[in-house]
Amino acid sequence: MLKTQSIAFTYDGSHQFRFPDIQLQKGENLLVLGESGIGKTTLIQILAGLLHPMQGSVELNGTNFQDLSSKNLDLFRGKHIGMVFQRPHFVRNLSILDNLLLSLYLSKNKQDKKRATQLLEQIGLGDKLDSKPDQLSQGEQQRASIALAVIKNPDLILADEPTSSLDDTNCQKIANLLKEQAASTNAQLIIITHDQRLKSQFNKSITL
Repeated sequence: MLKTQSIAFTYDGSHQFRFPDIQLQKGENLLVLGESGIGKTTLIQILAGLLHPMQGSVELNGTNFQDLSSKNLDLFRGKHIGMVFQRPHFVRNLSILDNLLLSLYLSKNKQDKKRATQLLEQIGLGDKLDSKPDQLSQGEQQRASIALAVIKNPDLILADEPTSSLDDTNCQKIANLLKEQAASTNAQLIIITHDQRLKSQFNKSITL
């Protein structure tokens, strides 16, 4: 379960972001909508433990982020949280398959080549295992980003504007793929975006 309470953050001491409380059970999805400058990226970084809130708390599966040292929070994130960024983050000179294996290694998970191969096949990239990131289309790169996020079987998947640069067809495909991958491991999924096209695809949503 993900639980946040009374989260607030400020960059300059004057302009303060305050965020609504979130309670999300295993297997639940949440869409967070908001325009530019409203604090969407700040919120997702707080939920990932990359930023510390000025006040309030974040708890995932009974672990309060404030109770962890920076090192232990990094380890916790590596084991339990997967992130999909607006712009894919790859090691450009490695194949897509090797990017997945590197992600497992860096997060201290078993480098399971069979699972990585099966995952890429499952999301429609079975013929791209040995391709470099720059050889993929924009939609394919976003699919590979989802594979990077879910390869560790995280408890929480966070997606930051995953569809903003995609056409309507790929927007729907990526949203469905995220939900399918979250459901396959009973993970909690939060998509934070300004993309109003996603609103009809989620039963649970909040607006910042």
